[in-house]
Amino acid sequence: MARILTIEDDPVTAREIVSELQAYGNEVECVGDGRAGLDQALHGGYDAITLDRMLPGMDGLAVVTELRRAGVDTPVLMISALSDVDARVRGLRAGGDDYLTKPFAPDEMAARVEVLLRRRRAGAPDTVLRVGDLELDLIARRARRGEVTLELLPLEFRLLEFLMRNSDQVLTRTMIFESVWGYHFDPGTNVIDVHIARLRRKVDAGGGPTLIRTVRGCGYKIQAAE
Repeated sequence: MARILTIEDDPVTAREIVSELQAYGNEVECVGDGRAGLDQALHGGYDAITLDRMLPGMDGLAVVTELRRAGVDTPVLMISALSDVDARVRGLRAGGDDYLTKPFAPDEMAARVEVLLRRRRAGAPDTVLRVGDLELDLIARRARRGEVTLELLPLEFRLLEFLMRNSDQVLTRTMIFESVWGYHFDPGTNVIDVHIARLRRKVDAGGGPTLIRTVRGCGYKIQAAE
Protein backbone atom coordinates (compact mmCIF):
# COMPACT_ATOMS: atom_id res chain seq x y z
CA MET A 1 0.00 0.00 0.00
CA ALA A 2 1.27 3.45 -0.93
CA ARG A 3 0.52 6.80 0.71
CA ILE A 4 -0.59 9.26 -1.96
CA LEU A 5 -1.43 12.95 -1.71
CA THR A 6 -3.94 14.39 -4.18
CA ILE A 7 -3.88 18.18 -4.57
CA GLU A 8 -7.02 19.04 -6.55
CA ASP A 9 -9.55 21.86 -6.04
CA ASP A 10 -12.39 20.49 -8.20
CA PRO A 11 -14.54 18.26 -5.91
CA VAL A 12 -15.75 15.98 -8.70
CA THR A 13 -12.26 15.37 -10.08
CA ALA A 14 -10.84 14.96 -6.57
CA ARG A 15 -13.41 12.29 -5.70
CA GLU A 16 -12.69 10.49 -8.96
CA ILE A 17 -8.94 10.43 -8.34
CA VAL A 18 -9.23 9.40 -4.70
CA SER A 19 -11.77 6.66 -5.44
CA GLU A 20 -9.69 5.17 -8.26
CA LEU A 21 -6.45 5.18 -6.27
CA GLN A 22 -8.14 3.71 -3.20
CA ALA A 23 -9.56 0.92 -5.36
CA TYR A 24 -5.96 -0.23 -5.88
CA GLY A 25 -5.38 -0.40 -2.12
CA ASN A 26 -3.66 2.95 -1.66
CA GLU A 27 -4.08 5.32 1.28
CA VAL A 28 -5.06 8.68 -0.25
CA GLU A 29 -5.33 12.12 1.32
CA CYS A 30 -6.80 15.08 -0.56
CA VAL A 31 -6.16 18.83 -0.29
CA GLY A 32 -7.92 21.49 -2.36
CA ASP A 33 -5.53 24.42 -1.99
CA GLY A 34 -2.02 24.88 -3.40
CA ARG A 35 -0.40 26.33 -0.28
CA ALA A 36 -1.99 23.78 2.02
CA GLY A 37 -0.98 21.04 -0.40
CA LEU A 38 2.62 22.25 -0.43
CA ASP A 39 2.78 22.27 3.36
CA GLN A 40 1.32 18.76 3.55
CA ALA A 41 3.63 17.46 0.82
CA LEU A 42 6.68 18.89 2.61
CA HIS A 43 5.88 17.13 5.88
CA GLY A 44 3.68 14.14 5.01
CA GLY A 45 6.17 11.55 3.79
CA TYR A 46 4.10 10.51 0.76
CA ASP A 47 5.07 7.92 -1.84
CA ALA A 48 3.50 9.86 -4.74
CA ILE A 49 1.55 13.06 -5.41
CA THR A 50 -1.10 13.92 -8.00
CA LEU A 51 -1.04 17.66 -8.56
CA ASP A 52 -3.53 19.85 -10.41
CA ARG A 53 -1.95 22.57 -12.53
CA MET A 54 -4.47 25.32 -11.67
CA LEU A 55 -5.06 25.73 -7.95
CA PRO A 56 -6.19 28.45 -5.56
CA GLY A 57 -3.57 29.83 -3.20
CA MET A 58 -0.57 28.63 -5.25
CA ASP A 59 -0.57 27.08 -8.69
CA GLY A 60 0.77 23.62 -9.42
CA LEU A 61 3.97 24.83 -11.09
CA ALA A 62 4.88 26.84 -8.00
CA VAL A 63 4.05 23.90 -5.73
CA VAL A 64 6.29 21.42 -7.54
CA THR A 65 9.05 24.02 -7.91
CA GLU A 66 9.05 24.64 -4.15
CA LEU A 67 9.03 20.91 -3.43
CA ARG A 68 12.12 20.34 -5.56
CA ARG A 69 13.80 23.42 -4.14
CA ALA A 70 13.27 21.97 -0.66
CA GLY A 71 14.84 18.69 -1.74
CA VAL A 72 11.60 16.65 -1.74
CA ASP A 73 11.92 14.01 -4.47
CA THR A 74 8.45 12.44 -4.14
CA PRO A 75 7.25 11.56 -7.68
CA VAL A 76 4.60 13.98 -8.96
CA LEU A 77 1.94 13.35 -11.60
CA MET A 78 0.77 16.73 -12.86
CA ILE A 79 -2.84 16.85 -14.07
CA SER A 80 -4.08 19.77 -16.14
CA ALA A 81 -6.60 20.97 -18.71
CA LEU A 82 -3.66 22.71 -20.43
CA SER A 83 -2.70 20.26 -23.12
CA ASP A 84 -0.35 22.20 -25.41
CA VAL A 85 3.29 21.13 -25.66
CA ASP A 86 4.60 24.26 -23.93
CA ALA A 87 2.41 23.67 -20.87
CA ARG A 88 3.56 20.04 -20.62
CA VAL A 89 7.22 21.00 -20.98
CA ARG A 90 6.91 23.69 -18.31
CA GLY A 91 5.31 21.21 -15.92
CA LEU A 92 8.05 18.63 -16.44
CA ARG A 93 10.87 21.16 -16.23
CA ALA A 94 9.43 22.56 -13.01
CA GLY A 95 9.92 19.13 -11.45
CA GLY A 96 6.93 17.02 -12.46
CA ASP A 97 7.65 13.37 -13.26
CA ASP A 98 4.68 12.84 -15.58
CA TYR A 99 1.90 14.95 -17.08
CA LEU A 100 -1.71 13.93 -17.71
CA THR A 101 -4.26 16.14 -19.48
CA LYS A 102 -7.94 16.53 -18.60
CA PRO A 103 -10.32 14.90 -19.31
CA PHE A 104 -8.58 11.65 -18.46
CA ALA A 105 -9.53 8.02 -17.98
CA PRO A 106 -9.29 7.15 -14.25
CA ASP A 107 -7.60 3.82 -14.95
CA GLU A 108 -4.91 5.56 -17.01
CA MET A 109 -4.32 8.00 -14.16
CA ALA A 110 -3.96 5.10 -11.70
CA ALA A 111 -1.63 3.27 -14.08
CA ARG A 112 0.61 6.33 -14.41
CA VAL A 113 0.79 6.66 -10.62
CA GLU A 114 1.68 2.96 -10.36
CA VAL A 115 4.53 3.45 -12.87
CA LEU A 116 5.90 6.29 -10.75
CA LEU A 117 5.67 4.13 -7.63
CA ARG A 118 7.47 1.24 -9.35
CA ARG A 119 10.27 3.53 -10.50
CA ARG A 120 10.65 4.87 -6.97
CA ARG A 121 10.78 1.38 -5.44
CA ALA A 122 13.17 0.03 -8.05
CA GLY A 123 15.50 2.98 -7.79
CA ALA A 124 15.20 3.62 -4.08
CA PRO A 125 18.34 5.63 -3.28
CA ASP A 126 20.59 5.24 -0.29
CA THR A 127 19.35 7.43 2.52
CA VAL A 128 22.87 8.32 3.67
CA LEU A 129 25.59 9.35 1.22
CA ARG A 130 29.27 9.40 2.18
CA VAL A 131 32.42 10.74 0.57
CA GLY A 132 35.41 10.48 2.86
CA ASP A 133 34.43 12.00 6.20
CA LEU A 134 31.54 13.92 4.61
CA GLU A 135 28.08 12.49 5.32
CA LEU A 136 24.70 13.54 3.91
CA ASP A 137 21.58 12.17 5.60
CA LEU A 138 18.71 12.47 3.10
CA ILE A 139 16.00 11.59 5.61
CA ALA A 140 17.08 13.90 8.43
CA ARG A 141 18.18 16.51 5.84
CA ARG A 142 21.49 16.86 7.68
CA ALA A 143 25.04 17.31 6.40
CA ARG A 144 28.06 16.61 8.55
CA ARG A 145 31.81 16.52 8.02
CA GLY A 146 33.52 14.59 10.74
CA GLU A 147 31.88 15.82 13.92
CA VAL A 148 30.90 19.20 12.46
CA THR A 149 27.31 19.78 11.28
CA LEU A 150 27.09 21.89 8.11
CA GLU A 151 24.38 24.52 7.87
CA LEU A 152 23.22 24.25 4.26
CA LEU A 153 20.51 26.12 2.41
CA PRO A 154 18.02 23.90 0.49
CA LEU A 155 19.71 24.59 -2.86
CA GLU A 156 23.15 23.88 -1.37
CA PHE A 157 21.82 20.59 0.01
CA ARG A 158 20.53 19.56 -3.44
CA LEU A 159 23.80 20.60 -5.07
CA LEU A 160 25.84 18.60 -2.59
CA GLU A 161 23.52 15.61 -2.99
CA PHE A 162 24.00 15.64 -6.77
CA LEU A 163 27.78 15.85 -6.41
CA MET A 164 27.86 13.02 -3.85
CA ARG A 165 25.58 10.75 -5.87
CA ASN A 166 28.11 11.12 -8.68
CA SER A 167 31.29 11.08 -6.62
CA ASP A 168 34.59 10.57 -8.46
CA GLN A 169 32.91 11.66 -11.72
CA VAL A 170 33.63 14.91 -13.54
CA LEU A 171 30.37 16.85 -13.79
CA THR A 172 30.08 19.62 -16.34
CA ARG A 173 28.39 22.91 -15.51
CA THR A 174 25.58 21.97 -17.88
CA MET A 175 25.00 18.65 -16.09
CA ILE A 176 24.96 20.34 -12.69
CA PHE A 177 22.70 23.20 -13.75
CA GLU A 178 20.10 21.09 -15.52
CA SER A 179 20.00 18.46 -12.75
CA VAL A 180 19.93 20.81 -9.75
CA TRP A 181 18.21 23.90 -11.14
CA GLY A 182 16.02 21.98 -13.57
CA TYR A 183 16.27 24.02 -16.74
CA HIS A 184 18.68 24.67 -19.58
CA PHE A 185 22.12 26.02 -18.77
CA ASP A 186 23.11 29.50 -19.95
CA PRO A 187 26.86 29.42 -20.74
CA GLY A 188 27.05 33.13 -19.93
CA THR A 189 26.11 32.70 -16.26
CA ASN A 190 28.51 32.11 -13.38
CA VAL A 191 25.79 30.88 -11.00
CA ILE A 192 27.34 27.40 -10.81
CA ASP A 193 30.76 28.73 -9.85
CA VAL A 194 29.27 31.05 -7.21
CA HIS A 195 27.26 28.29 -5.54
CA ILE A 196 30.11 25.76 -5.73
CA ALA A 197 32.43 28.30 -4.07
CA ARG A 198 29.95 28.88 -1.24
CA LEU A 199 29.36 25.17 -0.77
CA ARG A 200 33.08 24.43 -0.80
CA ARG A 201 33.70 27.02 1.92
CA LYS A 202 31.14 25.30 4.14
CA VAL A 203 32.37 21.78 3.42
CA ASP A 204 36.02 22.75 4.03
CA ALA A 205 35.35 25.07 6.98
CA GLY A 206 36.86 22.61 9.47
CA GLY A 207 40.22 22.67 7.72
CA GLY A 208 40.11 19.18 6.27
CA PRO A 209 41.33 18.22 2.79
CA THR A 210 39.40 19.76 -0.09
CA LEU A 211 36.74 17.36 -1.35
CA ILE A 212 35.03 19.46 -4.07
CA ARG A 213 37.56 19.92 -6.82
CA THR A 214 37.65 22.06 -9.93
CA VAL A 215 38.52 20.19 -13.12
CA ARG A 216 39.90 22.95 -15.29
CA GLY A 217 38.04 23.37 -18.56
CA CYS A 218 35.49 20.67 -17.65
CA GLY A 219 33.58 21.28 -14.43
CA TYR A 220 33.68 19.87 -10.91
CA LYS A 221 33.85 16.62 -9.01
CA ILE A 222 33.72 15.52 -5.40
CA GLN A 223 36.29 12.96 -4.33
CA ALA A 224 37.59 11.63 -1.04
CA ALA A 225 41.07 12.75 -0.10
CA GLU A 226 43.70 10.28 -1.29
